[in-house]
Amino acid sequence: MTVDYDIKELANIVSRLAEKYTSFESTSVSYEKAEQLMGAVLYCINEAGMHADNFMVSEAGLSAQQAYDIGVSRVEQKVKAALDLYNKILPDFEYYKNRCLYDTFVKGIPEFFKWYDIKFEPQNTILTLAYPVLADICKYTGIDAVYEFIKCIDIEQRFLSMFSKEYVHKSLYKYNKRCDEMIDNICEVVITVVTGHILSDKPLMDYSFEESDYMRIKKILEENGPEEVNDKINLALKIFIQKYFDDDSEFMKYISPNIKEIILRLKNAADNGILYKLF
Repeated sequence: MTVDYDIKELANIVSRLAEKYTSFESTSVSYEKAEQLMGAVLYCINEAGMHADNFMVSEAGLSAQQAYDIGVSRVEQKVKAALDLYNKILPDFEYYKNRCLYDTFVKGIPEFFKWYDIKFEPQNTILTLAYPVLADICKYTGIDAVYEFIKCIDIEQRFLSMFSKEYVHKSLYKYNKRCDEMIDNICEVVITVVTGHILSDKPLMDYSFEESDYMRIKKILEENGPEEVNDKINLALKIFIQKYFDDDSEFMKYISPNIKEIILRLKNAADNGILYKLF
């Protein structure tokens, strides 16, 4: 969505915001504050057309004020939706003793909702989303960033809940003995282990990988191209997810872009004889 309004229209909205910010005592604010308020206006106007196939809201016959008002309403709706989803996840939330995930989701997110300023600074994400989700959310700010982050955590939590806590803990500990302090995506670590099970035809319940399993994985990686291995893993994951996950398309969309990177990591580990360090 592209903003294409005359600067005077935008400045008028900023002026009215400045009046509210100073409790109608003045329209004069510092340059930094005026910049912040202009950012708020542009953020909300962008929200007005975010789901409208990249059209310019000005071309839809909306004035800047109308687009801004619609945007503010959508930000409010998004905040409510994000908070509702957060509260839905929290009662059964499992952080698997990982401090980064706990601090970001349990401690950080409530602070965002506490201090988020829809009126004067909706573009401010406020907190650092330190836990690395698998989706690229770098382009988002404000509630957009936080809502996307919460949706990613929701997908990950539902996926991880299909495994026993013991399985997840073993996977994480094998990957990093200090897994409680690591800043890595937990879901990706577990999927890497699941990939090992898929390539070695080893049941998920059997976690004791042996040298013969590593050799089998290495052979598959050597005899098949990356695309063939990618297809094999995606198909096996899809069948597995369809059986246990309530929305397989949602999860596959989330994880599929990372499968190639996982295969590359496995190939490098196999070439260097250190597959045992992954699972």
